[in-house]
Amino acid sequence: MKNKKGFTLIELLVVVAIIGILAAISVVALNTARARARDSRRVADVRQIQTALELYYNDWGAYPGSVASGGTIASGTNIYMSTVPTPPNPYDGSHCTNANNYTYATSGTGAAASYTITYCLGSNTGGLVGKVSTATPATVQVQ
Repeated sequence: MKNKKGFTLIELLVVVAIIGILAAISVVALNTARARARDSRRVADVRQIQTALELYYNDWGAYPGSVASGGTIASGTNIYMSTVPTPPNPYDGSHCTNANNYTYATSGTGAAASYTITYCLGSNTGGLVGKVSTATPATVQVQ
């Protein structure tokens, strides 16, 4: 009998199964990393909007009446934010009623003027719990 060199069918199936398991684990880890990156971007977007709103307030003594994703934060020739960011897709949380939006509302006037930006995180990010969160002139917090 000749000595044949090669792999048996069982050996090949075991190797293919191991590669399949490793691929599945890496895909899950990659999807988790992408979701966390989207949440980090949401927090960064809200902080940028807050900065533009504070610059507007410093010049005009009030916050703008409305801020919409894709719009601008400007007054006259002063542009504080040329394009208000839109939240990244896909939406990650199932526990939020505002889905994938940044919602802006103002309250008060003069020294008592304030705003609230409501947004949703899919998971815990940067010390914030993954759910509906709000940003005010003083803080970024969880409801």
